[in-house]
Parts: sequence; C-alpha cells; structure tokens
Amino acid sequence: GSVAQLGERLVRNEEVAGSIPAGSTNISSLCLSRPTVPLLSHFCPTEIHMASPLIGVVMGSQSDWETMERAALILEQFKVPYEAKIVSAHRTPGLLIDYASDAHSRGLKAIIAGAGGAAHLPGMLAAQTAVPVLGVPVQSRALNGIDSLLSIVQMPAGVPVATFAIGAAGATNAALFAVALLASSDARLEQELDAFRREQRDRVLADSLPPVNR
Repeated sequence: GSVAQLGERLVRNEEVAGSIPAGSTNISSLCLSRPTVPLLSHFCPTEIHMASPLIGVVMGSQSDWETMERAALILEQFKVPYEAKIVSAHRTPGLLIDYASDAHSRGLKAIIAGAGGAAHLPGMLAAQTAVPVLGVPVQSRALNGIDSLLSIVQMPAGVPVATFAIGAAGATNAALFAVALLASSDARLEQELDAFRREQRDRVLADSLPPVNR
C-alpha cells in the first residue's frame, strides 16, 4: 500500500505506536531509521519506492538515513517522486553497478548519494552512469566528516560528482539542487521553487535582533 496507508497501520498498532520516538512524524523515515521498534519489520518495506521516481536517494548504510532523510523531506515537500535505498560501494558492489547502470533507463534524472568515511559511493555511481550524481558527505565519528568530504569532492577530471556540504545541510541542498534541475523543464516546480526562495527571503527580512542585555 501507500506510505499513508502504512502510517495508518502503524498508528493503529499499539505496540509499534508506543515505541515511536517523539517527533518521528515521517513514516518513511521511521521505517529506515528505527529497525529495533517492535513489530516494525512486519509493516515496513526494505526501501522507499514511489511510482515513476525521478530522483534516487541512496546511502552506504542505514545509519546514513539520519542525514539523507533531509533530502527525502525536501523532495516530498516539492512533491517530487523519489526512491530511497541502501547501496554500499564496498559491501554490495554488484548492486551499485546494477543500480547505476539502470538509472537512466528507469527514468531517474539525478541520484543523491550520501556516504561517510571512505565515501566511495557517489564516485563509483558516477563512474557507471551519465545521470548526474549529487554527493552528500555524511559526518563521520573519526574525522567529523572531513574524510567523507575529501573522498567525494576529489574526483578525477572526467567523472564529475556535484559535492555538497557535510551532513544535514548538504542533504537538504542536494535535494534543492535536484529540484532546480527538474524545474528547468517543469513549470510547477519552477513556481514552487521561486516561492520557496521568496519565503526564505521574507523570513530573514522579518527577523529582528533582541535588545542588548545590560
């Protein structure tokens, strides 16, 4: 069924609903990031797949979803159909090759790829497809995401990966960039993206500084 129907089933199940952390309102997020919730495996798919997805959101491991969820939320806000999937460059290289090789024929217009540490996922995807790859460095424990950033951004000439900021800001901006790519040939998205920018501007203009504490 749909994500909405899934949410209704989750809410009706008391054992599942009682285990949902406060603030977890996005069912797609809950399914990917809360594998220990009792009975959740009976309700949740192993990946998120909307009808005729235009954007792929992939990550190297389940722990990356905390960051990559930000991209999914932006795509949902703009009503852009997407799919989300765990694809590990090191642990599932065959899956990575299949995913990248089929991306164009399946209608994907961009792939948002997040990875941390030795973050080879975006670059390896870009090596296998001409579909634009938007790389999101996931913040790592050892080097705070600097390793992820350098692994993604230092691509050799001829195999480009558009690289964004470390962490949640990067995932958000990668999704907005993907929306902008689609908006070049989609009047609805162009109008909604313009409205989004105006709202950001208006919020800043409406801000005021608090009085000086003496």
